[in-house]
Amino acid sequence: MRVPGDREIRALHEKHAPTGEAFELVHTHCEIVCRIAEQLLGRAGDGVDADLVRAGCLLHDIGVYRLYDGAGELDHASYIRHGVLGHELLAKEGFAEAICRFCSCHTGVGIGPDEVRMQRLPLPAGDYRARSREERLVMYADKFHSKSSPPAFVRADTYAVDVRRFGAGKAAAFAELREEFGEPDLAPLLTTYGHAVR
Repeated sequence: MRVPGDREIRALHEKHAPTGEAFELVHTHCEIVCRIAEQLLGRAGDGVDADLVRAGCLLHDIGVYRLYDGAGELDHASYIRHGVLGHELLAKEGFAEAICRFCSCHTGVGIGPDEVRMQRLPLPAGDYRARSREERLVMYADKFHSKSSPPAFVRADTYAVDVRRFGAGKAAAFAELREEFGEPDLAPLLTTYGHAVR
């Protein structure tokens, strides 16, 4: 399987970003998630493909670009679809399923087929839960930075409280990821990016 490098990934972001502001928001977020995942790689265990994790981090949110309208406004109501939209985008670009899955399997702490059906989520029927350790690491690293306005870093304790609103199962899934990978040190990233922390 061919894993794209940083230059190719940046070119994909530039190709699909509808505006410079959208590129800055999404690409910077992906870079931050990558730096967080790199900190946590040592806890991921032997056999984890660091190049695949890096590509997954840098591509996981590329589908967000498809949610911008002609005026450059983000469709927040359809945001849950950004993962499947990214999966479709990367598949059309010719990437392997293992690359595309980083997009569709990183939302929250995963979305199971029963949730899609019972909550009538605007997603195709399917299982959107991370399976591989690489997918789990990318999904987990993503929880520590938000593309909110303004963008912000998120502490593990803050996310643990926030995720409870989706049910005890989601809180337990995050606790399991936290146990598996540990917590990143956000301090050096705060210095580099200057985003707030919550």
